[in-house]
Amino acid sequence: MEEHKNVLGTPLQVCSLDPMTGYTREGSCKVIDGDVGVHGVCVVVSEEFLHFSKAIGNDLSTPNPLYGFEGLRPGDRWCLCAPRWKEALEYGVAPPVDLMATHEAALQYATLEQLLEHSAGSSHS
Repeated sequence: MEEHKNVLGTPLQVCSLDPMTGYTREGSCKVIDGDVGVHGVCVVVSEEFLHFSKAIGNDLSTPNPLYGFEGLRPGDRWCLCAPRWKEALEYGVAPPVDLMATHEAALQYATLEQLLEHSAGSSHS
C-alpha cells in the first residue's frame, strides 16, 4: 500500500470523518489517479470562503441529498481542491489549512510558505 505524505513530508493525517471528506470519502485528503481536481488541501471552512465559493459557482453550503452531501458550515474540516484554495488565496479568502492532513500534491499549486501562513494547526474531528 502506498503511503501518502503531507506537505511537511510526514505521513498524511486524517482531515475529517464528520463530515466525511476526501476524494475517496475516507476522511483523508489523499490525491490518487483520477482526482483531476486534486482534492488535497485540508481546510477549516470559513463563512467568508463559503460565500466566495458559492459566488464563483461551487456551492458548498447547500445540502445535496442526491450525493449524500449535507452542506458545509463554518468550522467544518474539508478536503478542498488545491487550485480552488490557491484561487481563494488570490482573492484574500483562503481558509485555514491543516498542514498535517494536506497532501504533498498541494505544493504543485501553493508554496509551503503560503500554506504555513494559513496554518490552522492539527485538531482532528
